Amino acid sequence: MFTAFVSDLHLAPDRPAEAAAFRGFLRAPLRQADALYILGDLFDHWAGDDELSDGFNRDIASDLRALTDSGVTAHLIHGNRDFLLRERFAAATGVRMLPDRVVVDLYGTPTLLMHGDLLCTQDRRYQAFRKLVRNRSVQRWFLRLPLARRKGVMGGARRMSEREKQAKQSRIMDVTLAAVDEAFRQFACARLIHGHTHRPARHEHVVDGRRCERWVLADWYEGGQYLRVTAAGCEPVRLPTG
Repeated sequence: MFTAFVSDLHLAPDRPAEAAAFRGFLRAPLRQADALYILGDLFDHWAGDDELSDGFNRDIASDLRALTDSGVTAHLIHGNRDFLLRERFAAATGVRMLPDRVVVDLYGTPTLLMHGDLLCTQDRRYQAFRKLVRNRSVQRWFLRLPLARRKGVMGGARRMSEREKQAKQSRIMDVTLAAVDEAFRQFACARLIHGHTHRPARHEHVVDGRRCERWVLADWYEGGQYLRVTAAGCEPVRLPTG
């Protein structure tokens, strides 16, 4: 038995290969798993749970429901693209929503899970934007807008973000090591799994004399990959293509 972790799939109708890979992943080998954890950015954008009216989104939700109905538990931490996933999505899929940072026991190893954007503290413009859009009052106002207008606003914000990325130094968009060390201290864990940076790797940290490991999940822009965790440890697994 194993537990699977994915993030940064950015599923969208204009990326059918990644969507097909994810839907196949939900059918096999995931049916043999203990649990699935989606650590943010399942969708490329999510303007509210009325997005479930779209056929593409409804198909993804249906496959997630089939997984959870089969007995595999599924959990989700919001990312920077899908933070408006709410109760209606959870009810439709059976996916359990988790807080931004949570510690879970993985076969005897306490492990801190997060999307990862909170660790990118040098990107102050993004952190200010994140604080704004995560404000519940702002979200309530936004969700009152017609769906088409919400999608237009999010599309514009996404294009602006892409332009800003071109001007930012690469290190600013990566995690800050001091923030990583503080997370290990605060949650008293020796393992951290996150996504967001699109820089898959295993990193070793020494925090207050304790050896810790940090696993960064891969995005799905060039095929699917998940992190397979067992009692023996962690192993990145790339899905077959074609």
